[in-house]
Amino acid sequence: MVYDQRSALSCFISDLLSKGRTVFVAGEAEESLGINRGAFLDAAERLQKRKLLLSPRRGFYVAVPPQFATWGSPPPSWYINDLMRHEDAPYYVALLKAAAMHGATHQAVMEFQVITDKRIPKIRAGRNNIHFYYRKDMSAISQGLEKRKTDTGSMHISTPALTALDLLRYPQASAGIDHIATILFDLGHEINPKSLAMLSTRFERPVVQRLGYLLDYLGHGSYADRMHVVSRKQGVPPWIELDRNQVRDCDFMVEPILRDQRWRVVIRRMPEIDE
Repeated sequence: MVYDQRSALSCFISDLLSKGRTVFVAGEAEESLGINRGAFLDAAERLQKRKLLLSPRRGFYVAVPPQFATWGSPPPSWYINDLMRHEDAPYYVALLKAAAMHGATHQAVMEFQVITDKRIPKIRAGRNNIHFYYRKDMSAISQGLEKRKTDTGSMHISTPALTALDLLRYPQASAGIDHIATILFDLGHEINPKSLAMLSTRFERPVVQRLGYLLDYLGHGSYADRMHVVSRKQGVPPWIELDRNQVRDCDFMVEPILRDQRWRVVIRRMPEIDE
């Protein structure tokens, strides 16, 4: 009987793929096959062991097309929109992944990075890692999103302006100030100054200051002029460090080499660009 259930689920998945679909929920398969939850889970577990099926979240399944058998999963872009709909959470593809999609391709992106208002643990999907970063007020940055077509539909990604701000807001996801500077060197000319100024009001002032300084340093200062005007309407900001990691250990802290008056940023080491 187990063999029949497994074969039935295999046929269900094959039919799904023939229709251009890769995802389904447990209830859909159970209803289609006329089996209970226990029988479905047994059959699904066997297919997962054979790397024909993936379950990134409880009750949500991704069929693995033959061309991705060695990877153990299709690209996350194929199912991220369905996955986040299943989670009932707003989202957008962000940070290094979004930057790469906008043309900043100095280094390979090892993570598929997503920002959402739900705390979701990292997902290992075959060879892919999906990392989730938290933002409470997703509606505040909705104007910084765009829809990007994928092989199976579409997904939301951050615009270049929102991507630039996020890189400074989530430095732990961006591989350090040098890597951020390298990405911004590529990404800067794609930024819409008006959008950047508007979105900057939804971010902490230190994020705006650090981004503004880096855009100036990289020769993209004109893109940050409107953002600077908007920022100064809130008054003169306090001085901040460009790289907080450089002042966490007093034994290794070096003297500042520059104090940027425009953005009120303290620089102890100039960012290095990987060209």
